[in-house]
Amino acid sequence: MFRSIKSPLGMLVGGAVVFATAMVLWLTISEHEDLYTDAVRSNIDAVASNLSEELSEVIGEGSKVAELQLVLRQLQAYDNIVSASVHDRHGNMLTSVAGNSARQDNNINPSALSQPVTAGFMAEDGNLVSLHIIGDPVFARGYLRVVTDVATPVSRSKRTLLFQTSPLVLAVLILTIGSGLFFLNRLLHPLYALSRFTQSVSDSKDYAMRFRTGDNNEISKLGTSINSLLEMIEAELTINQEQNQILTEQQQTMTRLANYDSLTGLPNRQFVMDNLRLELARARRAGDDRVLMFFDLDGFKGINDSLGHETGDLILIEVADRVTSLLREGDLIARLGGDEFIILPDRDTSEASIANMANRVITAFSEPFQLRGLALTVGVSLGIAKASEADYDLSQLMSNADLAMYRSKARGRGTFTVFTPDMVESHKRKLSIANSIDQAITNNEFQLYYQPKIARDGRIIGLEALIRWLHPEFGMVMPGEFIPIAEQGGKISAITQWVIEQVCIELPMLQEKIAQRFRVSINLSGHDLRHGGLFDAIHSLFTRHRTNPEYIEFEVTESAYLENFALSNKFFRRVSNMGCAIALDDFGTGYSSLSYLTQISIDTLKIDRQFIRELETSERSRLVTGTIIDLAKRLSLTICAEGIENHRQWEYLLEHGCDHVQGFLFSKPIPLSQFHSLPMRFERLREAANA
Repeated sequence: MFRSIKSPLGMLVGGAVVFATAMVLWLTISEHEDLYTDAVRSNIDAVASNLSEELSEVIGEGSKVAELQLVLRQLQAYDNIVSASVHDRHGNMLTSVAGNSARQDNNINPSALSQPVTAGFMAEDGNLVSLHIIGDPVFARGYLRVVTDVATPVSRSKRTLLFQTSPLVLAVLILTIGSGLFFLNRLLHPLYALSRFTQSVSDSKDYAMRFRTGDNNEISKLGTSINSLLEMIEAELTINQEQNQILTEQQQTMTRLANYDSLTGLPNRQFVMDNLRLELARARRAGDDRVLMFFDLDGFKGINDSLGHETGDLILIEVADRVTSLLREGDLIARLGGDEFIILPDRDTSEASIANMANRVITAFSEPFQLRGLALTVGVSLGIAKASEADYDLSQLMSNADLAMYRSKARGRGTFTVFTPDMVESHKRKLSIANSIDQAITNNEFQLYYQPKIARDGRIIGLEALIRWLHPEFGMVMPGEFIPIAEQGGKISAITQWVIEQVCIELPMLQEKIAQRFRVSINLSGHDLRHGGLFDAIHSLFTRHRTNPEYIEFEVTESAYLENFALSNKFFRRVSNMGCAIALDDFGTGYSSLSYLTQISIDTLKIDRQFIRELETSERSRLVTGTIIDLAKRLSLTICAEGIENHRQWEYLLEHGCDHVQGFLFSKPIPLSQFHSLPMRFERLREAANA
């Protein structure tokens, strides 16, 4: 009802003052009326007493009315006398006189007094009646009855009093109300200030504001309490703001972690897959085509293993920066994980544009990465697939790009390949082969073929065990096809253990066919050397099949040995102590073989076939081959050359001191069942060649 406390308080103060004034005025008038009545009574009493004394002299037996009236007419000098009458001692009226107040009142009718008669004052019809005894009160001679109009003079006196006092009362009333409102306003001013302050805080939401407290009164204490409350609110708001900031930062961090790669800052797999799915749906509706470029780094694993993951992470960051700098506005690059990246070019999908971008990406890796004082060269293999050829299916598109990328690796790396449908059949064949390896071991689908190693005098001094796979669906599958698949699938160790066990099983039959001492060479891969339980598995197989370790030789490529140098040295030292021989295969094709020759535990160096193939055409190949043979002799190592295909190659090697040779000139790899056709001694072919 009231918008401000000032209005009801003002009304309350004004009403209280008016009420108090009215009560004072009423009490004053009432007191005035009582005082005035008492004064009239005193006057009448005095006048009546005087008249009673005069009447006592004239009243009696036979008193004349005229004399009595003469005395009574003295009352006419008084304005308020209504009437006066004289009565005998029995109460009978002797005479009466009308006063000034009776001139307008025609109802004055004095009558006899009722017995017994009592002197004094009484009220009668609103008038004051005074009854006095004439003469001695004990022996009254008569009575004087005076009727006085009190109401009229009292009313007149009250009106006069009101008229005279009203201006003063009104002035005092106004002054009192004004002063009351003034002091009330002064008293409530801090409360108004506090109200305005709280409204200002409510409007501005600025909880740092403080109310200025003054005197030590209730409002100041209330202001102090409000200030304390504001301090608490401000502190809570500050805490809430800090927590909200932390939550916002955490949400942003979680968004970045969810959508972006923490290492390179590129979009991650989840983010790019979600966007690519939408982009493919949009392209399908519009009838457009999109291109996906998939690439990973060549040689990255070797750097990671040899120089550590920290260096690998630095390379990944540099890769992201290099490729990002090549892209156009609208192109997207993302890291899928590890060293795998994808590029989603903008809408230009022409062959020329895609080939140009692919070449620029490949060229960007021609310059080595300068990291920690090292110049590291990392290549890239890139696969390209189109959305239309995958029917705009994201999974199929990724699979197609992945197939094209692995085709680039197979072609020699550092190239790009555009997906074609025939790659799917090749991929299906690889998947089938990968999924059939375990079954092949269980069903004994693998076979061992042996290629003889020939000494200088033509004797067979060793056999290299080579695995073949007679697949029930694909027929004969060569190791060049299924060994890389087995390495990628982590199944190469199972195959190696099968080969070792099969050699142990067939070794007695080989001993029956070859009378002299020989060794069977078994190839080990880098994956085998990293297998911690390989030595225990070999020892267990030798024990189970009672195999003499002196008939076994293990071959490992130079690169596999050096990539796992510490593990390889430990493994081959234990194998050598057991009695097996060690051969270093593909010597001369590694990247730091000479620096390790004095540290590794080997018995034989095998010259790679690429040098033998070029003996007749390349002076450098002959020089390298001769140097390797001389180096092996100086290190007291047996030297073996592989890939001998004609007499001239063998003659050259014999002349330069090569100990052992093997190749198609002597025999292709054959199964154990065909050993009866293999001659046990090969004559000097120089004579045959001369003939």
